[in-house]
Amino acid sequence: MSVIFFDVGATLADARVEPDGSLTLRPRPRVMAVLDALHDVRTGVISDPGPDAGAASRAAAALHEAFPGRFTDEALVHWGAKDGRGIFDRAVAGAGEATAGDCVFVGDDARERAFAREAGMRTAADPVFACAATEHRPVHRAWVEVPDGRGLPELTAAVNDTEAVVVRSVSERLVLAMVTTRGAEALERAGFPVDLQELVDGAPMDDAERRASEKFINDLLARGEAVYEGEEPTPRTTHVVRSEDDGRLTVRRLRFR
Repeated sequence: MSVIFFDVGATLADARVEPDGSLTLRPRPRVMAVLDALHDVRTGVISDPGPDAGAASRAAAALHEAFPGRFTDEALVHWGAKDGRGIFDRAVAGAGEATAGDCVFVGDDARERAFAREAGMRTAADPVFACAATEHRPVHRAWVEVPDGRGLPELTAAVNDTEAVVVRSVSERLVLAMVTTRGAEALERAGFPVDLQELVDGAPMDDAERRASEKFINDLLARGEAVYEGEEPTPRTTHVVRSEDDGRLTVRRLRFR
């Protein structure tokens, strides 16, 4: 049984200290929809409220105010510094019958995710990818193009409807995003070309990740939108597939259109 632990600040919510010293959390975009979709999954928190006396109690009060009824299992709520694997080991130990491999840590900080992986947990960089992490599906960095006649608001609407998160807009025609292969397929169907890059957390692909990536590539080939390196592109070709020395298939987007 999967257990998903979330960081709070900049992941679940934006935090603000009020004049009276209390803490207010404002849920970030799409977070409530993600939590609704995870209603059958055990969820918890691993977050650093700061070293001040009473910081943990203030954070807990703000968490329950912002997310009423969401994080009710106190055994899955862990407040403390994430400067090593210790807090993640404690979270796994408190997760009941769940093993480290059953546990996912969702947080925006790459260093903290690395500590979580040291403890044997899976990781995700954004709540949008929490479900993908429980299913061992990879998240890639990707370039997403906005074709002529389309605009960033249309891309935003398409991104918000799938497993994709915009990291930054490079121009009105190109954005850097994080995306699963499922999300990439949805964006392609919506008319936004996707050029998959490296895995977000840079870990070697396991068999499940390899299958998911290769499915994306095989679907491109099946639709006639990709050719293998060395083959002559057709008018429909948008991608070139390369077989690496270790047997992995990688893909790059042709940018001649």
